[in-house]
Amino acid sequence: MKGAPPRLPLSVPAATALRTERVSAAPGHSSRMPEESSPRKTPQNVPYQDLPHIVNADGQYLFCRYWKPAAKPRGLVFVAHGAGEHCCRYDDLAQMLTGINLFVFAHDHVGHGQSEGDRMVVSDFHVFVRDSLQHIDLMKKDHPGLPVFLLGHSMGGAITILVACERPNDFSGLVLISPLVVANPEVATPIKVFAAKVLNLVLPNLSLGAIDPSVVSRNKKEVESYATDPLVHHGGMKVSFVIQLMNAIAKIERSLPKLTLPILVLHGSPDKLCDIKGSYLLMDTAQSQDKTLKVYDEAYHALHKELPEVTTSVLKEILTWMSQKVSAAEKAPHS
Repeated sequence: MKGAPPRLPLSVPAATALRTERVSAAPGHSSRMPEESSPRKTPQNVPYQDLPHIVNADGQYLFCRYWKPAAKPRGLVFVAHGAGEHCCRYDDLAQMLTGINLFVFAHDHVGHGQSEGDRMVVSDFHVFVRDSLQHIDLMKKDHPGLPVFLLGHSMGGAITILVACERPNDFSGLVLISPLVVANPEVATPIKVFAAKVLNLVLPNLSLGAIDPSVVSRNKKEVESYATDPLVHHGGMKVSFVIQLMNAIAKIERSLPKLTLPILVLHGSPDKLCDIKGSYLLMDTAQSQDKTLKVYDEAYHALHKELPEVTTSVLKEILTWMSQKVSAAEKAPHS
């Protein structure tokens, strides 16, 4: 993939995207559509009027992606991507889920991919959670009565955990691929944590280094794809962003006992980006009666982009689990 990304086909009618924009504008914002005067454009210079999008409570435009099944949807699945990447990297996973008639939807978080905002900068981690709930609420309004599932990878795992904790009774299941639950002990030593907090006060925009593509996957083709993807942020992670991740981790640790929904966790034991200890902590602490952890002994971080035998296993696990939960939700008496 070189140069500007191709314009993606709308998975929902353009009218839906425009209507979504109107209803999602924050209270107090002008109801006049900004496109009327000067079209708002993505960081890649594509007009948002040509793309599915929502407008968050801060007036920022977020690029959205929708994967609609051919038949009537049996459920909704919200996908939250990880730090520095974007939602189009979940196309294979989403297409698979449409095969069991699930309507999959996602957006690029603020400061990511084709959404507005300084790259990998967020004023507060809760913005990611708030925007996710906004998008979920819009989809629930359009598809009332359907079970809603959450799927998050890495930082997206942290987002979906906090989304589930904020609305404990709203979701039928949570799938986590290598979730961010605890800080990497090699990175978050007490001295480094203290230094980061001090730096955040004086040099919040200081870069602490970029994600090494070679630790994302053992699949060389996937590493190359990640390293050359123009929608992936290849620059360093700012001190202020790291602080927000640390804040999220602290909140997750306090919130895990609130989790009561069915959970499937998939994690590679040598993961260098999100420590597997976090998944063990989640399994020990979440109050869910239905919780499963599948460990892949040699796999790296992006299990859905790993060596074929791992990725095939991961996708099959997710598909089987989702199928069971959707069937259970359909049989459950409606309140």
